[in-house]
Amino acid sequence: MSFLSKNIEQVCNEIFEGNRRTLAKAITLIESNNNKHRKFAHKILNKLNTNKSKGESIRIGITGIPGAGKSTFIESLGNYLLNDENKIAVLAIDPSSRISKGSILGDKTRMSQLSNNPNVFIRPTAASNFQGGIAKNTRESIFLCEAAGFNVIFIETVGVGQNEISVFEIVDFFLLLKIAGSGDELQGIKRGIIEMSDLIVINKTDGDNIDKSIIAKNEFQMALKIFSKKESGWIPEVMNCSSIENNGIIEIWDKITSYFKLVKGNNYFYKNRVKQNKYWLREIINQSIINNFYQNEKVRREYMSQIKKIEENKVDVFEAYQKIILSQKSKT
Repeated sequence: MSFLSKNIEQVCNEIFEGNRRTLAKAITLIESNNNKHRKFAHKILNKLNTNKSKGESIRIGITGIPGAGKSTFIESLGNYLLNDENKIAVLAIDPSSRISKGSILGDKTRMSQLSNNPNVFIRPTAASNFQGGIAKNTRESIFLCEAAGFNVIFIETVGVGQNEISVFEIVDFFLLLKIAGSGDELQGIKRGIIEMSDLIVINKTDGDNIDKSIIAKNEFQMALKIFSKKESGWIPEVMNCSSIENNGIIEIWDKITSYFKLVKGNNYFYKNRVKQNKYWLREIINQSIINNFYQNEKVRREYMSQIKKIEENKVDVFEAYQKIILSQKSKT
């Protein structure tokens, strides 16, 4: 039986039961550009929303430059959490090539232990040039994972030095992973990612890198003092760890747990969830406007016409833009 021919009620029940295969197929439909796929996916989302997802998950965003050890860190932390009967979902966003438009999607390979555990769901997704460190439909994927009963959701961002503001807007806790001696310490401060972070972790504090990592920790701790107090009331800290040696992992989770105890106690957690939903609504509207614009047949024809003229140097970009916009408004 084709997945699209399944009854919506059946699909939703399988997701509620934690069926990872059905969950993966539902996310594939959400990511698809095929209108038929997306309509079916939206029916699933609407049905799940009507029934409400079970439990209350926590959403943790993890960012860091390539080579910071994000996947190894998530696997080390995830293996520790599995000892406490947690169900873990990892939404790993891989950068897409601007040339080939492809993506390696190798996170399952890098998290081999976690990927073999039945209480873990790992979903690599190509960013497809969507800005902000996440993929276009990451928020919908989070919703589906929560409906399937995963109570700890990790969002591993692209982490290529771009603005990571989008992931910050859809998570409860934002963790910045750094390594000593990478040469990007000051650049990181300029990007403003530190200001968004609830916790900074200096990874790879092992071997010959221990002394450098301790120095880096002190430098970042000093840097945190220049930023304003967070609305959550939380005071960010800097910690060291070695993911490969599993050192500092328990302490990091204890710190994350302390954060959630604070923000649930002072009600910030729930205020932030409302803020996340408002952001999601804006993103859905913006994406819908863009999709409707390009699905307009007159717009598509005029767009291709103006592209050809640009290639032949017959029109400038601003003039082409005006013609395309006017084509949307024309009645003929």
